[in-house]
Amino acid sequence: MTARATVGVSLKMYFGHREARTWFARVAEIAGRHSAIVDGSVEFFVIPTYLQIGAALEAFDGTRTIVGAQDAASEDFGPFTGEVSPAELAEVGVGVVEIGHAERRRLFAETDEVVRAKTAAVLRNGLRPVLCIGEEDQLAADDAATRTVAQLRDALDGAPDGPLIVAYEPVWAIGAPEPAPAAHIATVARALRDAVADRPGTFVIYGGSAGPGLLTAVGDAVDGLFLGRFAHDVGNLVAVLDEAAEHARSRTSEATT
Repeated sequence: MTARATVGVSLKMYFGHREARTWFARVAEIAGRHSAIVDGSVEFFVIPTYLQIGAALEAFDGTRTIVGAQDAASEDFGPFTGEVSPAELAEVGVGVVEIGHAERRRLFAETDEVVRAKTAAVLRNGLRPVLCIGEEDQLAADDAATRTVAQLRDALDGAPDGPLIVAYEPVWAIGAPEPAPAAHIATVARALRDAVADRPGTFVIYGGSAGPGLLTAVGDAVDGLFLGRFAHDVGNLVAVLDEAAEHARSRTSEATT
């Protein structure tokens, strides 16, 4: 079955290696039996630290879980000390790469030009960018849509064809007590979806204090959720996966009626 919802988790740098392995084992057991992941109606990806990628690939082997990386270099090979090649990430079995997260922009001075170059590098190596898009300040929904669509188009300027995952993460909602309002998310997500309508297999998901109930509240405007610390509790993650499964079922029913 073609995926009709997407759920992703970025572990950032919260887990040590042993703790990550324990989390992988628990989540892999769930992914191996969760009917919506097994039948492919819900796409599920996990993005650990670089050092944890090997352990994640091993743990999730035999499930449909996609293992990702939190960043990649804009070049495939060469004298770039400390960088990680997108070509090598593809070689070891990584499927998605997070690009342009607000923390990369803020802490490591990644400009729109850098994000553009990394997006192109990920796509040319057959990987799917998890392209993080979001306005810094809280704006009216229509204004936020205009700004984020411009940001998205800039990131894809000159990039090869290929599917991606657009992660709408308004910077003002990251780490906040509550996510952005459902109506705001829906307005921006619909605009982003229209902007990538020419890229088959592309999803628009929401991140930024996301949790259970949000996917249902936003409705069909988004394709899924991008989770952070909330997913450290496996029970929370299961609740979101169950909600995504229902989201996928409703979309399947609508498509057949």
